[in-house]
Amino acid sequence: MTPVRTAAHAMLGAIFVTHGANALIRPGRLEQRAKPMTDRVAPVLRRASSHLPTETRSLIRANGAVQVAGGLLMMTPLRRVAAVALAASLLPTTILNHPLAHADDDNERALHREQFVKNVGLFGGLLLAAVDTGGQPSLRWRAAHLKNEARRSARRTARSTRSKTKIAMKSAKLGQHLPDWPVNR
Repeated sequence: MTPVRTAAHAMLGAIFVTHGANALIRPGRLEQRAKPMTDRVAPVLRRASSHLPTETRSLIRANGAVQVAGGLLMMTPLRRVAAVALAASLLPTTILNHPLAHADDDNERALHREQFVKNVGLFGGLLLAAVDTGGQPSLRWRAAHLKNEARRSARRTARSTRSKTKIAMKSAKLGQHLPDWPVNR
C-alpha cells in the first residue's frame, strides 16, 4: 500500500478510535439522546437473539467498541471490512448526535448542520475506503478476467481438436487405400 493510502486510512480511523473510546468510557453522556433510538431497536434485537444487549448503555458501548476496533483495523489488510463496519456505526451516531430538526436556536442548528455534513464527508471517505483495492484488481475484475481466459482457452482447445480430427480423418481415408504390406520382414 502506498504511503498516501496508509496515511489516509490512519487519519480516517483516528476519529473513530477517539469517538469510540469516549463512548466506551463515558456512555452516560450519550444515554439521554440515544434512549429513543435504542428503545425502538431493542425489540428487534430481542427477536434476533436473546443474547444481544438491549440496554441503552450497552448499545452505546457496543457502538463505541465497533468504532474503536474499526478505526484500528483501518491500518490492517482488513481495512475494507472495517470501513463498512464504521460506515454502519456512523449512521446511528450521526442521527443521534446531530438532530437538525430539533435544534432550538440558529447557532445550535448551524453547529449540528456543520457536524452532520462532516459526518456525511466521513461516510463518503469510508465508502471510498471500502471499495479501494489499493491499486490491485478487484475480485469482480479478476473473476471476469478468469472467465474470459477460460473461454479463450476452450476455443483454442476446440480449434486444435478440430484440426487434429481432420488430420486423423484424412489419414484414416488414406490408410484404406494402401495394400496390406507386411511392415516388418
